[in-house]
Amino acid sequence: MNLSSPTRRSFLRGTGVILGLPFLESLAPAADTTRRRIVAIDVGLGLHAPNIIPKQSGRDYETPVYLKPLADLREQLTIISGVSNPEVGGGHHSYKSFLTGAPHPNSAGFRNTISLDQYAAARLGSETRFASLTLSNSGPGLSWSRTGVEIPAIQRPSEVFAKLFLTGKPSEIARQRQHLADGRSVLDTVMDKTRRMERRLGGRDKAKLDQYFEAVREAERRLEKAELWNSKPKPKTKLNPPSYERDRKNMIVRMRQLYDVMHLALETDSTRFITLNLPGMNSVPTIHGRDIESHFRALRSRDLRKHGPLIDIDYHNLSHHGRDPEKIRQLTIVESVVVDGFAELVKKLAASQDGGGSLLDGTMVMFGSNLGNASSHDTRNLPIVLAGGGFKHGRHLAFDQEDNHPLTNLYVSMLHRLGLETNAFSTGTRPMPGLDFA
Repeated sequence: MNLSSPTRRSFLRGTGVILGLPFLESLAPAADTTRRRIVAIDVGLGLHAPNIIPKQSGRDYETPVYLKPLADLREQLTIISGVSNPEVGGGHHSYKSFLTGAPHPNSAGFRNTISLDQYAAARLGSETRFASLTLSNSGPGLSWSRTGVEIPAIQRPSEVFAKLFLTGKPSEIARQRQHLADGRSVLDTVMDKTRRMERRLGGRDKAKLDQYFEAVREAERRLEKAELWNSKPKPKTKLNPPSYERDRKNMIVRMRQLYDVMHLALETDSTRFITLNLPGMNSVPTIHGRDIESHFRALRSRDLRKHGPLIDIDYHNLSHHGRDPEKIRQLTIVESVVVDGFAELVKKLAASQDGGGSLLDGTMVMFGSNLGNASSHDTRNLPIVLAGGGFKHGRHLAFDQEDNHPLTNLYVSMLHRLGLETNAFSTGTRPMPGLDFA
């Protein structure tokens, strides 16, 4: 007999009584020891839908152009269409709500909510040295705190590498420990003073003080975690720190460097929650023939081999193609290389061992865009691909393009896959139908 937690909670519902039974070890299901992770990637200038969304739904779809490099891992992918975040408009501003679902990100009084990665990190982040990593190819990231404050994004892969592997001098480590101790003493003082005033407060003020105490206790927990990990050695690597590509036009090089350190962070279990923002740019990206060589066969287009520069229109302008064939041709080249970075990460995770399976088995990699039709700034019908993570994949999950399904229901499914029992996340109120655990 297998009684999951939800089953135990409603075990006596038929009698007119809901009684939560205690945990019974002999009736418990076998423990799932898989270390589960979330990686979320957003392409800020959209993805040309005909190149990534199949025409057919279900399992018998024809692999779209952009996903040809992942054809061998088809059974580890779910393509999702007909989804959006309810009441999230705002064109480019919608990136702010990609992982939060907060409405009206372009309004004057907009206040964000917690992002998917930070929600998970707050509950499970203490299991790794870094609760989460927030990265960006340029500009802001995708992560937001519980109070709706933007988490600063790291753009330099060398900085991520240093956080993962480099250890300071003994004097620097001692100084860091002293900073932690100083932080603890400040908290002790604050708590002592507030407890003395507590007996003079009314009920409403005591409630506010309880909330304050909880915030202080959360700060204490973070300090305790920092103290613990500061005393543990970092993992070793024979790799050299990556260089930093300063030229933003070399967006492909910058992107690939970030993907490399993301893989290292997951492989060493330094963190289990990573976000990456790829916002694009208003310049002509530097792309060489070798960058798209693997796509020649998939694209079946001799136009890609024509003489002259591969790209001569800026990326942002290409995203507003207005169905212009030449713009779509160049946009296809740019986006093919962008998607290729995601494909290479998925392949590396699939090839990396983790316990009895692969890193991909335990890592949910969500790749997509906050824009459905970037040419018109449309935030409906978002293109989403979910790889790995222990779901039943191998299909195109197509929802109604006129009446979109909430993307945030996918986030509920992902949180459930982490083992977090939650009935809702943002505007999501249930797991995404059709997306089942493997």
